[in-house]
Amino acid sequence: MTNIGDVFSQNADTRSLAPAAVGFQALLMIVVSAVTIIAFNVLRPNNKVSSFTTPSAYIPQPTKPPQISSSLLGWVSPLIHTKEPELVDKIGLDAAAFLRFLRMMRTTFSLVAILSCAILIPINVAYNLKNIPPSSRDTLSMLTIRNVGGNVLWAHVGMVYVITGVVIVVVWFHWTAMVGLRAQFFRSPEYTQSFYARTLIVMGVQKKFRSDEGIRAIFDSVQIPYPTTSVHVGRRVGNLPQLIEVHNNTVREFEQVLVRYLKGGRIAKKRPTIRLGGFLGIGGEKRDAIDYYTEKLKRTEHAVEAYRAQIDTRKAENYGFASMAAVPYAHVVAQLLERKRPKGTEISLAPNPKDLIWKNLNTSPGELIRKKTTGWFLLTLLAFLNTVPLFVLSILANLSSIATFIPFLENWSRSSPTSFNLVSGVLPPAVSAFFGFSLPILMRWLSRYQGALTQSRLDRAVVARYFAFLVISQLIIFTLIGVVFNSVTQIIKQIGQHKSFQEILKNIDKLPATINQTYINQASYWLTFFPLRAFLAIFDLAQVLNLLWISFKTHVLGRTPRDYREYTQPPEFEYAIYYSNILFMGTVGLVFAPLAPLVAVGAAIVMWISSWVYKYQLMFCYVSKVETGGRLWNPIVNRLLVSVMLMQALMLLTMGLQYGWKSFAWVAGIPPFIIVILFKVYINRVFARPFRYYVPTEHEIRTAQVHSQRGDIKGNRLEKRFGHPALHAELFTPMLHANMVPLLAQVYSGRLDSTQMKLGEYGGQQMAARVLPGGIRIAGIDQNDLEYDPVLYRRDRGELDWDQRSIATALDSTAGFPASGRNSPAPSLPGYGRYLAQGHSEIELARFDPDRQPLLPTTLIAGAGQSTSSLPGYFASPQLPYAAPPAGQYPPPPPGTAYHGRVPSSDGYREAPTHRPYANRDSSGGRSAHYR
Repeated sequence: MTNIGDVFSQNADTRSLAPAAVGFQALLMIVVSAVTIIAFNVLRPNNKVSSFTTPSAYIPQPTKPPQISSSLLGWVSPLIHTKEPELVDKIGLDAAAFLRFLRMMRTTFSLVAILSCAILIPINVAYNLKNIPPSSRDTLSMLTIRNVGGNVLWAHVGMVYVITGVVIVVVWFHWTAMVGLRAQFFRSPEYTQSFYARTLIVMGVQKKFRSDEGIRAIFDSVQIPYPTTSVHVGRRVGNLPQLIEVHNNTVREFEQVLVRYLKGGRIAKKRPTIRLGGFLGIGGEKRDAIDYYTEKLKRTEHAVEAYRAQIDTRKAENYGFASMAAVPYAHVVAQLLERKRPKGTEISLAPNPKDLIWKNLNTSPGELIRKKTTGWFLLTLLAFLNTVPLFVLSILANLSSIATFIPFLENWSRSSPTSFNLVSGVLPPAVSAFFGFSLPILMRWLSRYQGALTQSRLDRAVVARYFAFLVISQLIIFTLIGVVFNSVTQIIKQIGQHKSFQEILKNIDKLPATINQTYINQASYWLTFFPLRAFLAIFDLAQVLNLLWISFKTHVLGRTPRDYREYTQPPEFEYAIYYSNILFMGTVGLVFAPLAPLVAVGAAIVMWISSWVYKYQLMFCYVSKVETGGRLWNPIVNRLLVSVMLMQALMLLTMGLQYGWKSFAWVAGIPPFIIVILFKVYINRVFARPFRYYVPTEHEIRTAQVHSQRGDIKGNRLEKRFGHPALHAELFTPMLHANMVPLLAQVYSGRLDSTQMKLGEYGGQQMAARVLPGGIRIAGIDQNDLEYDPVLYRRDRGELDWDQRSIATALDSTAGFPASGRNSPAPSLPGYGRYLAQGHSEIELARFDPDRQPLLPTTLIAGAGQSTSSLPGYFASPQLPYAAPPAGQYPPPPPGTAYHGRVPSSDGYREAPTHRPYANRDSSGGRSAHYR
């Protein structure tokens, strides 16, 4: 055991990676990143459509990003010259908000790195040179707080105050700008002309209110200043989504069978077969695959049509929707009902229909509690299992320490210190990245399972949980494992020095010092972490893996036209994952900035690289699935402020461990906590409401585009937009390559009719098709049309195009509401009128007269005649925060606008009668027009 003691005496501190390992990691990542950038510049001009700049090649004007030349550095100029206003229009506010977040992070860490390095590094170096012997220090330790003590520590405490001030100032500046961007978004044509922007969603509807009349009665029970133009209660669809999925999967399998049989434009010698039943190809029934899938398609299509006409598919659900006449009206009503629960419901602004997770809308409270409980249990189990890779990571991060006990590693470190330092520097962050790959996928699945209602809310849940998981596991638990590891190492060292058990117990009081040294020493690990993250960002720019994967799928896996379309569609940008990863890197940079300033430098470099890389990616490679107007900004900033508080907490812990908790020197770390909390309160009071809602001026209320009740009812707009997608989703149409279509007559041994059909999957484009026996149509897709539908490459602009088609009948800015009429959508199915006739009550809506009474309560307008430029974040000084009016402060309805046909008392309401539609058939026996 004496040898162990000698080893420890020769290595005064082996609990961190050697400086050489950090240098090797940084040098390796720089070289690999440079090679990657060169490869990107060489590959990009020749691979624009297959991988690079895929979406922009198809986006029509005016949404198309700037063109980039084919020169080696032709992609740099658009990044430099494309500014935020153009980015908002070209790629959407979600993407622009993400890029603003990156600019905020790079500005923050540039200032933090400059200040901390300029002030703290000279202080740390001077203290080490004066007080620490050369045998107890190394190059990296001299730049950190590890060996610093005494009054010099107060310089680091002061730096915590400085960093807190820097973060608050930068965040305030970008919060102000973000509120301005949201105000422009609320007033943009794509939002004001979108139907969902003036729609409210009603959740938790009790059984006796589950009808259109019941939804209207809920709004009647509260005195809102504006009536609804139409209402719609959700309808149960049962197994219809699963039936549609079965049909579409059958279409895919049918296409694959036909393409294999007709490969190369020639009929194969042997018809394909399929075995039904059996096990591992043994037993079962062997049938002709083409005949089997043809018959199955007929059955599944008929089943979908029949199910859409069944009784249960139209049963009322526990949610509904209500449209308002104008966008400002919907936002005003949503604010008034924000903290109220009329008739036990929750009323809020409706999301984009494409954003809804319809499966979770009708989840009962009991089922929701069960799923949330199960989800949290699985999340806890996942966190527990994650300690295994963390323990491995901790060992790798202390590779130089365990080399003392493993002869192979000890011999390696002595015979080839260069390769040993290279592996010990590269391996830990690589293992961390590998184990962290699947975590976001699991987090997203758990959040969906727990009942998230929209994709945007799902993103917010993923950010909250994934970020917390990263901080707790890779920062806190990782440090605790290091403390245990180092404590055991100290005990082994003392045993090697032949100390008694009593002496070992007496040294337990050194545990605080061990804790202090452990998290400071781990700064070396994070110095190897940031070069790897910088390389991964640059590697993401090159899209090498994406290029190879797309080429493999299209040339090896891609057989059917549908395969080509799906394999070549642009990837969706995973905002939640990218936000979480960048926030975690920011947390590490902030936490270690007062302790090891070089970590902040690494964070600043990664933020600068990421801001350029992801600007290119969002402009030319990725697309946003659904535009939410930058809703993730608020939770992201909240977690950045939490990161600042973690930095303050670690500095407070350092002062307590260095000076002792009885000295009260640690109290100096408390005021920064209070400052951050007060800043958060300020954000909530000043920025939260104009960020979340459209806060119109009196002038904007008077000049708002008012959509008529008649237009909403006549077009069944609410039912069409917010009816379950399964009720009107188009079924997949079988598609073949155009050169294979003429061979279908030989496949089916007969003459097939030719026709032209509009293919919804190609944006309604006319395609040549053949009609099979039984009415099944197969569309022929030309080689030039195999790429994904160009229309779908455009960024999401709400429902601007949809609304433009009906704006002539729906928009009526001069006339008010009709004198009378039903306040629910027009029926779209036979028997719908009889259903509404049961307990139906007519409601008359009189014309608004804005000259006789203000349209808004004074607490919800920006000010009479006041411009929105006075709102916080616009272009003038902030105004007082917006406060929701207390109960009973709703303004009385203007004269003539009251509901004359009052709905009877809600106590008399019963559950909506079951709707029993009868399928209309035309003379040819086909489907009714509603289902086409």
